[in-house]
Amino acid sequence: MADKLLITNGLVVTMNPARQVLEGGAVLVEGERIAAIGDTAALRAAHPGTPEIDATGKAVLPGLIDAHAHAGHTLVKTLGGGDGGRWTESVEAIYPRGATPEFWGADGALAALERLKAGVTTGLSIFGAYGSRTDDAAHAEAHAEGYRRIGIRSVLCPGVSPPPYPNRFYDWQGGTHREREIGLQDQLEVCATLIDRLHGAGDGLTRIMLCAPVGYPGRHGVTAETAAIYPEVAKQVRALSRARGVGFTQDGHKGGTVRDAMEQGILGPDALLSHCIDLAEDEIRIIAETGTKVAHNPSANMSIIGRCPAIELMDAGATVAICSDGTAPDRSFDMFRHMTQAMHYHRRHFRDAKVLPPGKALEMITCDAARGLGMEDEIGSLEAGKRADITVVDLHKPHLWPGDMPLYRLVCFAVGSDVDTVLVSGRVLMQGRVVRHVAEDAVMEAATREIGLALARTGLQHMTATPPGFWGATRYR
Repeated sequence: MADKLLITNGLVVTMNPARQVLEGGAVLVEGERIAAIGDTAALRAAHPGTPEIDATGKAVLPGLIDAHAHAGHTLVKTLGGGDGGRWTESVEAIYPRGATPEFWGADGALAALERLKAGVTTGLSIFGAYGSRTDDAAHAEAHAEGYRRIGIRSVLCPGVSPPPYPNRFYDWQGGTHREREIGLQDQLEVCATLIDRLHGAGDGLTRIMLCAPVGYPGRHGVTAETAAIYPEVAKQVRALSRARGVGFTQDGHKGGTVRDAMEQGILGPDALLSHCIDLAEDEIRIIAETGTKVAHNPSANMSIIGRCPAIELMDAGATVAICSDGTAPDRSFDMFRHMTQAMHYHRRHFRDAKVLPPGKALEMITCDAARGLGMEDEIGSLEAGKRADITVVDLHKPHLWPGDMPLYRLVCFAVGSDVDTVLVSGRVLMQGRVVRHVAEDAVMEAATREIGLALARTGLQHMTATPPGFWGATRYR
């Protein structure tokens, strides 16, 4: 990493409080942070001889932020051929009984590489889900190491598996395994260990938030008996997050569960709730008044069965981030795609094409997403003193032409593969779409190997076959 670097001649979209945009602008990076933003000629004159990256014809943005996705899903995203039921069946077997630290390490590296190449510099990952692997710290540590190998920021969210307890996990040594029963307190102790070992590790590249399951009668795998256990579990995870000063998240909120969370005392400015579909008016008010943040996943299956009132939440004063919920069973880490999905999703609901302007959508994957993660003082905008997390998008392409209205083209027409250059903490991780510090083929080969082993351990090789109903039918049978 050079001590100083100039990114010059770009359309600098700062996302600062004034939403300043500079044509022919430049960003000066010194070490890990942004030192100055201004006119290219002026910064070049003030810092002669500084190495440059020419951003002519390109937009220079703060690194994109994906504030909700899942560890493991990058390796299992194709299973079942898009049939959600078959996919869920696979995941519920693989994560607790077929995954090893090597599996999680391969998933972390592949997910981070995909995110990097789509311009995402910070990504949250719910660790495990459907059987969170907090039976042994080695699993989460391997995943975090996969992210650090690629070089982007990881917000890793270990937690506890759903009740009843104890949960069953398999430890594999070669082709044999031993079964272990792990109780709630054991999993909480592993969460505490992961905070000690990983929170702030890698010069701050790794952060920890804790995750508690959301349960309600009718949710997959939740019975009337186990539903009564979830509130106490959430309280214990939340107490640990507060005691250790880390954020808290829950995946899968819907109408009624936000009210429950308020009664449990687990909401607050350091809490991030995902999905939040079909909320009642009082729940929208609760989120806004408590300062609780929302991860909105417009491309997710939960946004099909219900609607996240993201517009109403923001109108009430809440912070809402657009997220991928990536990458399984049918979506990617391309945040440009998710912005487009969000705009059309809410415009269709209101039958109003003026809803969710492009600029607001871009805020929801930059400065608003940083606020959702409690990281707005460090990332989310291009401002002097902040971390030099920068994404450069090539606008000189047929699908992004003609050259007028570049901000509109950037949000509405760009895709992840238009990202040309990415910096994290001042380190150039990709330039000209080339990642020089990592052998991409080796990352992909490791991913193929590890999902193959996991399928063999669980006897699920058949889940890679094209499912019935894929062709010629209007819906899966």
